[in-house]
Amino acid sequence: MNAIKRVSVVSTGTVDIRPQHVRSDGTPALWWLLTSRSWTGPRPINVYVIEHAEGLVLFDTGQARASVTDPGYFPGGVTGLLNRRLARFDIAPGETLPALMTGLGYDIADVRTAVLSHLHVDHIGGLPDLIGAEIVTSHVERRSVDRAAAALNGLMRDHIMLPGLRWELVTPRRTDDRSLAPFTAAHDLFGDGALMLLPTPGHTPGSLSLLVRRPGRPPLLMVGDVSFDARLMEEEHVPGLGRRSRLRDTTRKINALREAHPDLVILPAHDPSAAGRLAASK
Repeated sequence: MNAIKRVSVVSTGTVDIRPQHVRSDGTPALWWLLTSRSWTGPRPINVYVIEHAEGLVLFDTGQARASVTDPGYFPGGVTGLLNRRLARFDIAPGETLPALMTGLGYDIADVRTAVLSHLHVDHIGGLPDLIGAEIVTSHVERRSVDRAAAALNGLMRDHIMLPGLRWELVTPRRTDDRSLAPFTAAHDLFGDGALMLLPTPGHTPGSLSLLVRRPGRPPLLMVGDVSFDARLMEEEHVPGLGRRSRLRDTTRKINALREAHPDLVILPAHDPSAAGRLAASK
């Protein structure tokens, strides 16, 4: 039985980032963050919407419109400066997560589960609209919010730890599923093998990717910010933000998974070509 009925993508606006963010040139992140004068141009802020037999699932929740309308959304001081240097957002009134879900024919209140690849601001923006849904992320990622330098690392507790949210913290466990190799650990979201969470650290220590398995159709791998461009990932280029050695290791694992499954569709969060690849996979 195919538990996956439909997979869609919406974009909660766009973001401009630095070229070195997309593809590392070997320089330390703080250096290019403070000195770069270039921006990439608009890139999507993707939210993947999965209609599963057990209910509606989101992979990531995008960027909040309040981040461009509320002057107090971001912290001040050094943290605010780094955020302004890191990204520029453009989010129209109709690009909120509830409005986009309505455009797909869904109600935001019907979301059963929201999986967060990681807890950076452009992935957790829809949380205020998801009170009542189950919010899934890794134990490792959740612990990072409590660290002293969390805000400097893009983790804004006031926008993450909201009253009324129901969290499910997962730790991928050893699996004997050889079709996932070289990954040796996974978390089966609903216990039916259709939605498999894989540990893909590097961008953040607790980053997760979601493998969507659809009998008779190409499998999908939603990778968050492990890469900003599926083509660069295939060439083993890594982003400039995160632990480079872990990003390389994760990238090589994903590429090995792709070699084992040549029809695997890689779907990053900010890849302008992701929506087209998803549409072509149907």
